[in-house]
Amino acid sequence: MSDGLLLILAHPDDESFMIAGTARLLADRGVRVALVCATRGELGSVGDPPLATRDALPALRERELRAACAILGVAHVELLDYHDQKLAAAPIDTIRLALVRAIRRERPRVVVTFDPHGVTGHTDHVAISGFTLDAVTAAADDRWFPDAGPAHRVARVVWPAPVVPWEEWRPEVIGTLPGVDFMVDVSRAREAKAAALRAHRTQHLSVDRHWFAHAESDAILSTETFRLAWGQAPTVRPAPDLLDGL
Repeated sequence: MSDGLLLILAHPDDESFMIAGTARLLADRGVRVALVCATRGELGSVGDPPLATRDALPALRERELRAACAILGVAHVELLDYHDQKLAAAPIDTIRLALVRAIRRERPRVVVTFDPHGVTGHTDHVAISGFTLDAVTAAADDRWFPDAGPAHRVARVVWPAPVVPWEEWRPEVIGTLPGVDFMVDVSRAREAKAAALRAHRTQHLSVDRHWFAHAESDAILSTETFRLAWGQAPTVRPAPDLLDGL
């Protein structure tokens, strides 16, 4: 098993909103970070003023995603061809195979995805959460898709913690909250995180509103929190590192 981290998310910009600082810090330590993004976010904002036509948006959002991932040190980016806001309708056998292949190829210790409520309730977030847990268990069982690579058991699946960073950013408070199993100080990666967020230029309205339109934006950008969904528990809660105890 590698020390790697595999992100399985729904849209371009999910990686920067959820785990940008942690990804950059792990990459700086030599940990392989990879991403599977299920859609190209073609129903998202085109920007104001518009930066693309609706038809051109998917390709632009892919370029934005790849630019953000380059900033974060993500070693491999795979985009699946599912439709924005229709991910729940993906054929289970097809998406299971795609995700099992990715897990067996990357052989990560930790997989990161959305919680069952999708953080915001977005149906694509909810869908990718369920598909990911399904694929993690299938990837460990060599009866599933024997041609998709040797079976691999992930040590830990992690969700974002139930903390909204622009509503509560004080570590002394966050560390006492239920569901905060990992609290990562990403202040050393704050500039990279900000740059990755800003790489999603078409999404600048939501990026600016959530991350940069606050007097405490530096503090908001400096802490990322996660919840243990499945697998080996950390040695302490909240742990300072997603690989704690592995």
